[in-house]
Amino acid sequence: MPQLGTRPYVRGLHELGRGSWAWLQPDGGWGWSNAGLITDGDEALLVDTLFDTRLTDEMLKAMRAAEPLARTIGTVVNTHSNGDHCNGNALLPDAEIVASQATADEFAHESPAMMANLMRRAPAMGEVGEFFQHCFGAFDFEGVTQRLPTRTFVGALDLTVGTKPVALKQVGPAHTRGDIVVHVPSDRLAFTGDILFIEGHPIIWAGPVGNWIDACGYLLSLDLETVVPGHGPITDRRGVQAVHDYLVFVRDEARLRFDAGMPPFDAAMDIALGDYDSWGDAERIAVNVATLYKEFAHDATPNNVTELFGWMAKIHKSRRR
Repeated sequence: MPQLGTRPYVRGLHELGRGSWAWLQPDGGWGWSNAGLITDGDEALLVDTLFDTRLTDEMLKAMRAAEPLARTIGTVVNTHSNGDHCNGNALLPDAEIVASQATADEFAHESPAMMANLMRRAPAMGEVGEFFQHCFGAFDFEGVTQRLPTRTFVGALDLTVGTKPVALKQVGPAHTRGDIVVHVPSDRLAFTGDILFIEGHPIIWAGPVGNWIDACGYLLSLDLETVVPGHGPITDRRGVQAVHDYLVFVRDEARLRFDAGMPPFDAAMDIALGDYDSWGDAERIAVNVATLYKEFAHDATPNNVTELFGWMAKIHKSRRR
């Protein structure tokens, strides 16, 4: 599959024009998320913080040092509840924290304290612990203070930064229960959170997959020039279409194996990734198939996350041989 990035994928601050910026963290894998800054006049809005205090502090210093960013960030939008998009909220104590109500509800189930405890236990957890350390060992969760949203909404919310309209659209449940997309119409720009993983496998923690496919359709309906994904390089409509096509492919392949009675882990191992084999974090196919199987079976019980990480650990290990 051809590369989907439209600009060099280099760590740090990238000017997008018209007063907007992106912060990129290659390689875009587990925890290495993107963020964004929207400015106009004397006002600034930050889209997402990062996985730990050190990384968020480095990003904020770079943003404040860049001209003409001598502004106070008055608003932070968390696109969803995963810690790599919100664990740095506490470094902006005076900012309003905006999220969907569903995201705010999920915060209680995904705290930095839980991640710190998990990483302390990881060395004694065998293969699963090794995989946890592979995914999250570069981050420091100790002492991270969780700062919760101070303003929530359902469906849609219109904000302004200076005189610039910014539209928040809830498209979840999809990746998580409360995913939102941040659209800046005047800049032909969108920050998508984890609705888009570019050149890396998306991971369907929540579903239904149809909502995620529809979210890609919503993005494709917008007049966009620049798209900043939750992970991976800056892209355009081609990146949106690629994620849409991936989700349709995985849904259809999983459905064939579900109807044939194949167990979910076996199905994940059996699906040939083809065009998507070059994308990172291919072990996520295990989560995607497990979530889809529950959807096909109309099973509303939560996934066993520890079991799924065990499956991913096995797939990750098998692909390294």
